[in-house]
Amino acid sequence: MSISRGVSSLKRWFTQPSPEALYDRQLVWISLGLMLIGLVMVTSASFPVSYRLTDQPFHFMFRHAVFLLLALIVSSVVVQIPLERWMKMSSLMLAVSFFLLAIVLVAGHSVNGASRWIPLGLFNLQPAEVAKLSLFVYMSGYLLRKQDEVRETFFGGFMKPIAVFALLAVLLLSQPDLGTVVVMLVTLFGMLFIAGAKLSQFIALMVTGIFAVIGLILAEPYRIRRVTSFLDPWEDPFGSGYQLTQSLMAFGRGQWFGQGLGNSIQKLEYLPEAHTDFVFAVLAEELGFVGVVCVLVLIFWLVLKALYIGKKAFLHDRPFGGYLAFGIGIWFAFQTLVNVGAAAGIVPTKGLTLPLISYGGSSLIIMSVAVAILLRIDFECRLADAGYEIDKEQDEKK
Repeated sequence: MSISRGVSSLKRWFTQPSPEALYDRQLVWISLGLMLIGLVMVTSASFPVSYRLTDQPFHFMFRHAVFLLLALIVSSVVVQIPLERWMKMSSLMLAVSFFLLAIVLVAGHSVNGASRWIPLGLFNLQPAEVAKLSLFVYMSGYLLRKQDEVRETFFGGFMKPIAVFALLAVLLLSQPDLGTVVVMLVTLFGMLFIAGAKLSQFIALMVTGIFAVIGLILAEPYRIRRVTSFLDPWEDPFGSGYQLTQSLMAFGRGQWFGQGLGNSIQKLEYLPEAHTDFVFAVLAEELGFVGVVCVLVLIFWLVLKALYIGKKAFLHDRPFGGYLAFGIGIWFAFQTLVNVGAAAGIVPTKGLTLPLISYGGSSLIIMSVAVAILLRIDFECRLADAGYEIDKEQDEKK
């Protein structure tokens, strides 16, 4: 009897949020779980390259731990900021993003031929990550203000955000960073669709976008090599297909339950970027199919929570929070699909991180901020359910 009550209580703890809590505890635990998994996997995957570069096997582990601590501190501050203030700051955030993207082209730190980072001492800031969040915050405010125009006019309401995105895309492609452009474009499409844009507009823009991406691929030889190596990586396993073949070997060695944590062979500098873009391949080799499924369930549980919070915001007549939550959910889902797909040979290789798991200070901090915003949206909805007006409180403080 006591065992059945314990199982029932545990089931309720995982499936039902506490009615007394004014924040989504499930979202907090999912995020912390993914961060902890990321710390463990980055430690394991970076051991060989860390020892070779610094003679210290845990160099990248300590750096990632510092990034994680900084992300938690920043998130604890962000969760205190009302949504109304985010909406007012959206244009300023977008302007800062344009400025940072311009700076990185002039004084950016170059890695493997790409200038995507601004050196800041402790870590290198990647403006593309800031630009993602800034665009989605700006778009949420725009869709709130111009919802009728987006639904009714093509060149008025629908094309204005596309023009803003196009300016960002030009700066991003100059780095070059096609992966971020594609993620931003797909998320933007999703937000416009939720806002009620006409299907004919989507079809026209989607066809244009597909041809534009094909043109960008054909314009750069290295992108053509990525596509051809993705289609048949074994044709040149020691050249253009090397990274993908090594990643596929890692997946094959993982089988059902993996080789055991720390026992990856591919991370011994056979697989390039093992702790960043291809950390999922190391995870698959060490934890196997079961570990892969568990991590994907956690990520897409987080995505479902974001969509649920967005729906709740719309029901509470908070469209800004609704659009932003849906945008964050689409962003996390698509970036996960691209990262995992690239590691598994489903899509061409792209330099995109696995949300909350891959090594990288900018990505970890920005995505933690996005989770904090989700918590804030849910928090304000719960305050409304309790009969407490957050906007009225802010007016009284002013």
